[in-house]
Amino acid sequence: MDLALLRTFVTVHRAGSFTRAAALLGLSQPAVTSQIRTLERQLGRPLFLRKARGVTPTSVGDELAHRAAPHLDALVEIAEGGLDLEAPLRTLHLAGPPEFMAERVLPALVGLTGRDGPSVRLRTAFGSADEVLEGLAAGHHDLAVTSRRPRGTLLSAGTLCDEEHLLVAAPRWAGRFAPGAVRHGGAGVLDKVPVVDVHEGLPFAKRYWATVFDAPPPGHAALIAPDLRAVLSCVVAGAGLAVLPRYLCENALASGELVTLLDPPVPPLRTYFLAVRAGTQALPHIAVAHEWLLRASAAWG
Repeated sequence: MDLALLRTFVTVHRAGSFTRAAALLGLSQPAVTSQIRTLERQLGRPLFLRKARGVTPTSVGDELAHRAAPHLDALVEIAEGGLDLEAPLRTLHLAGPPEFMAERVLPALVGLTGRDGPSVRLRTAFGSADEVLEGLAAGHHDLAVTSRRPRGTLLSAGTLCDEEHLLVAAPRWAGRFAPGAVRHGGAGVLDKVPVVDVHEGLPFAKRYWATVFDAPPPGHAALIAPDLRAVLSCVVAGAGLAVLPRYLCENALASGELVTLLDPPVPPLRTYFLAVRAGTQALPHIAVAHEWLLRASAAWG
């Protein structure tokens, strides 16, 4: 059996689509379709059921993927990594949300590019959860940090860390409330405080209001800044209140530039996942970055 046909088959099985598999393999869609038909003729059994959107593996297809994929992945690892201990410089393409990448992820990986670390060069891209997962699936990224767990078999993900969200404001705003006013009065106490968020839809405030106050969010934001670091700067300057990750505002809290307006018994959390394309995690430059991030995340609580 031709290994090239098996590689194409496993890629289609993971991608769930001839079109997506073709992009990952650098082939045309007709070429992928032809290779799958050739393999099906050799086996005498259909491997996929064609649907309006994508394909679904048959039971024979699932069994073949289960048996073949680990061996193909091992061959790819050998081919990509080679047997030379003096491995060439490899580029790791990493994507995720800009603030979390800047404050957490990239500092944890700087050792990879040092003289005493493995030969890895970092290239980063920023984007929303949907954008980075689409880029990972299309082969543009090697690893992705995302707040949404991917579905399907093409991408796999493990939990990286949980991010605690805090309701914060500058002291001059907090000083307008009596002690315990927000805890006892709820969201209504905050009606006259301007809100700062990253989008008109108030994603951070909306989630906090729903989780903590069981109430709809404020009607609109007084200031929109599409980067949480800019939101932090505006709130420190007195623009109003915001919901921010603890890791981003903990220094401002420690210095007294910000204060928390409420300390709920169970604060809202957002989970980050570390995602990778199936069959690539064993590649040396991806594996070492994956390991370093998981190790670093243990101290991000």
